[in-house]
Amino acid sequence: MTRRHRSRREREETHGPDVTTFLNLMVVLVPFLLISAVFSRVTIMELSVPTSAGGSASNTPNFAIEVIVRKAGLEIANGFSVEAAIPKKDDQYDMEMLTEMLMRLKAKFPEKEDATVLMEPEIEYDYLIQIMDAVRGAEVQVEGSDEVEKMVLFPEISIGDAP
Repeated sequence: MTRRHRSRREREETHGPDVTTFLNLMVVLVPFLLISAVFSRVTIMELSVPTSAGGSASNTPNFAIEVIVRKAGLEIANGFSVEAAIPKKDDQYDMEMLTEMLMRLKAKFPEKEDATVLMEPEIEYDYLIQIMDAVRGAEVQVEGSDEVEKMVLFPEISIGDAP
């Protein structure tokens, strides 16, 4: 009779796996993940890809602002012809000249909100980001003070391959 009693106790004691180690891991892992989630930030920018499909007909002339990024430099086009060419300066793209030209275009066409950035295939991704930032807006110094204000140029950006 005592033998039966011992085997029942052994069965009762070994009724499942020991999860203590797993719970210890979770106690450490969950706060770590919660703390590190604060430092990661994802920024999503809405972009559109230009299409060849025609839209609705309009009475206004179809003026498109295109910034074409080439190995030799930047070009600003109107959709049909190149308006300005900005060569590289010291093997870097001249962002100041690009910003100045875009500010002139914005003054000429204040209602225009969209622009297209077209790139050649072997241009570095970092240049795409810099040029998109320049097309989206510029920092302008306020006359008579040391303050710098952000001027919105063309916030709706489309990207594509250069012709």
